[in-house]
Amino acid sequence: MIVRLYIISFFILVLLAVAFIFGSQNEQVLTLNYLIARTEMTVAAAISLFTALGFFLGLLVTIAWRIVRKSKKVLAKNKSLET
Repeated sequence: MIVRLYIISFFILVLLAVAFIFGSQNEQVLTLNYLIARTEMTVAAAISLFTALGFFLGLLVTIAWRIVRKSKKVLAKNKSLET
């Protein structure tokens, strides 16, 4: 279990390092058009923003999935105890 955590942490750090290196080499300014706004930022800032956004969305989905899975197990256990 601990080895798995180290492997996952290593891959996350490698991906973040690659994103940082790629972003630091690209200083061009780009324009992002949202539904209600428009902003200009460097490619490095955009990569950092979307990498962090993807990480947090993935974390939220994983947490929600685990909660649903555990609640299903508890419901199944309670149902089997009732019969």
